[in-house]
Amino acid sequence: MVSKQTRFWILIGLVTISGFSQGMLLPLLAVILEQNGTSSSVNGLHATGLYIGILISSPFMERPLQRLGYKPMIMLGGALVFVSLALFPFWQALWFWFMLRVTIGIGDQILHFGTQTWITATSAKESRGKSIAYYGLFFSLGFTIGPLMTNLLDISLFAPFLISAALSLVVWLGMLRVRNEMPEKDHTTAYGTSSIKRFSRAIKLSWVAFLPPLTYGFMEATLHGIFPVYGMRIGHEIKILSLIIPCFAAASLFSQIPLGALSDRIGRRKVILTVVGGGTLAFLLAAFFEHSIVWLFVTFALAGLCVGSLFSLGISYMTDLLPKELLPAGNILCGMAFSVGSILGPFLSGTFLDLFPGLSFFYIIVGLLVIVGVATAFSREERATNAPQTT
Repeated sequence: MVSKQTRFWILIGLVTISGFSQGMLLPLLAVILEQNGTSSSVNGLHATGLYIGILISSPFMERPLQRLGYKPMIMLGGALVFVSLALFPFWQALWFWFMLRVTIGIGDQILHFGTQTWITATSAKESRGKSIAYYGLFFSLGFTIGPLMTNLLDISLFAPFLISAALSLVVWLGMLRVRNEMPEKDHTTAYGTSSIKRFSRAIKLSWVAFLPPLTYGFMEATLHGIFPVYGMRIGHEIKILSLIIPCFAAASLFSQIPLGALSDRIGRRKVILTVVGGGTLAFLLAAFFEHSIVWLFVTFALAGLCVGSLFSLGISYMTDLLPKELLPAGNILCGMAFSVGSILGPFLSGTFLDLFPGLSFFYIIVGLLVIVGVATAFSREERATNAPQTT
């Protein structure tokens, strides 16, 4: 069996492949459906399948993890992902592809839930932010590289799906050499055996930590799904827009580790407030100079450097605020918050553009960041101990 350090990098490899497959599917399926004559509204609705899968599966993961342990859960999630990817080319029915998207969402959520909980539960407190930052860094790296697979459509419809499935399988096989571990048991604690009680307690203790993942999901889905539409409306070419959008995720690669390490030293709340302020400034500049290609490149990169780390910072913050017994529930809620943001982002942004055609698209992101900053600044921080608290 492998060492703890090797296990950590195997888990990070699985997260990278997950980001890679998600980053590939969003533009790849959008292009294929567009070429097949699918309407833009149906295309957008179809894209929600991944996040629907994440949402519907999230409440049912805590108890299987407690019974089976980390390894079986992670292997199940990885298997759902690579099998679904391999099935895409063989039947080009819209409903079948939607079901595969939902299945990948379920698999990804199982995968992320297992890896997040294992890493957060076993990381030393003094280096926890840095460990979770690696998690966010490599997911972003995979998400940044994934869209490049769209270029393989010129070779074959099969190529992107099968290559992604093969890469997922290779990394998944590494888990065979990892020893299974069981999470902290909470059935004898003051929280009882009810999942509702554990979720309620987790929300009460760390609700503020779920705002960064929600915000990141909102921004990621909005920038990929609605900004191209808005960009074309204000006169930019789609080829230029396709280069601007990855700047957000790419820039976050450079700030994940430094911000995670900084949060270990000065605290998560201070870092979250700082990056939210920087992101607000970046998107305000984007609104003022949205007709300039150069400024859009600059502001997307600046925004990525700041708020591109919100997901990993939110997970680290949640881990600080919850006792170990509630970490499974907290990780589930982080995933659900990300999914809710990802579903609401395109819908609310599209509605904003319809209701306020004269205002910049970027103002809705600025508004959300201001709300999150104010809520974080005025929230009452309760640090948890390893022992559960009674009510």
